Amino acid sequence: MATSSLHSVFVEKMTEQLVISELVQEGWFGFGRKVDVLRSAVDDAGYDVALECGGVLRHVQLKSSHADATTARQTINIALAEKPSGCVVWVIREENFETCRMSLRYRFFGGGPGEPLPEIPATRRRGRAGKAGRAKAKRQRKERANMRVINKGQFQCVRTTGHLLELLFGVDAAPTGGTG
Repeated sequence: MATSSLHSVFVEKMTEQLVISELVQEGWFGFGRKVDVLRSAVDDAGYDVALECGGVLRHVQLKSSHADATTARQTINIALAEKPSGCVVWVIREENFETCRMSLRYRFFGGGPGEPLPEIPATRRRGRAGKAGRAKAKRQRKERANMRVINKGQFQCVRTTGHLLELLFGVDAAPTGGTG
C-alpha cells in the first residue's frame, strides 16, 4: 500500500481532480448549473484554479491536508487578494484503502461572490509572514513577503459540496438536475 507522504504531488493532484469533479457534479445535478474550470499553468498568481458559474468568477487557491493531520494553519500567496473574488478552499481528505476512495470535507476563507478576499490579518506566525520551503543545512528559512499565514479558526467550516457552491457562487438549489 503506497503512502500519501511518499507520493505527495500525486495525492495533491488526485485531490484537486476530485474537488473539481465534486463541484462540477454538484453544480449540474444539485443546482442545474454548469461550473466552468480554468487551470493556472503556474501558481505564482496566488490561485490554482479559476471557477466560473452563473457569471461569477472565483480564483481559488486549494490547500489540502489529511483528516488525521494536526495542521492548524495554511500559508497563502497574497497575490490572491489582487484577483476579483479570490478565496482559499482547504480540502480535508480521508483516504479509504478498503473502498479505494477518498472523501472530502472543506473549509473556506473568502468573501461572498463578487467580493474581494477579506483583509488578511497582519498577525504573523512566530513573528514571520511565511517561510520558504526547507531550511538549507543549519541556516534559517527566509521570510517570504508575499506569503501570509491564516489560522484554521479563520476558515469557515463547510457542511457539504453544495454549501461550498453556495459560498463560491451564491447559487440556489435547482428543483431538478442539469438544464443543458
